[in-house]
Amino acid sequence: MTPPRDTLTRRLRRFTPAEKWVHRSVSWLLGVCVLTGACLYFPPLAEIVGRRRILVTLHEYSGIAVPAPVLLGLASRAFRSDLGRLGRFFPHDWRWLGTALRRRRREPSLAGKFNAGQKLYAAFATGALLIMAGTGVLMWFPRLSPLVWRTGSTFVHDWLALAFAAGITGHVWFASIDPEARRGLRTGYVPRWWAREEHPLWRTEPPQDPPAEGP
Repeated sequence: MTPPRDTLTRRLRRFTPAEKWVHRSVSWLLGVCVLTGACLYFPPLAEIVGRRRILVTLHEYSGIAVPAPVLLGLASRAFRSDLGRLGRFFPHDWRWLGTALRRRRREPSLAGKFNAGQKLYAAFATGALLIMAGTGVLMWFPRLSPLVWRTGSTFVHDWLALAFAAGITGHVWFASIDPEARRGLRTGYVPRWWAREEHPLWRTEPPQDPPAEGP
């Protein structure tokens, strides 16, 4: 839903409808994947829920479907632009990270549209999902690989899933303490004062598209 015109003058578009759709779709798929995985991993939950075969099927198909919204989102120019921002570290990002490590706090004055913590989480999530998808396929189709590979895949998949669950918990916690960030994901717009205070370098980041090559 688009905010009223007088509200738009006080707000800044942060995410397009396509970007919101990608985030929500991935969140729902990951939610199903994590919940079913927890039920399969912890025996007490498995006993409460039951129907293990259904849980396995939901876990497999939700996990393998996670990349689909991202691939569809590539049709959006705004989504591709934000992927470029998330995939690049600028000098101010390194300073943000250094401040966070030394002083145990964030430094909003060193944040572009996405701060260094968000970029690190995006990189970790991307790598973790690719590895878990690969190890999951080996577990799903055991005849594709020898026993030692399947054993290693199970070990990596389980421990990486625990680390990823911890990362998701931290991601949700940081979102829970920033209502304007949550509103931005829900509506696509954030207050201009919030953008100035939390992401003051947003407008000064260099363009993400590479320059055209000469003949």
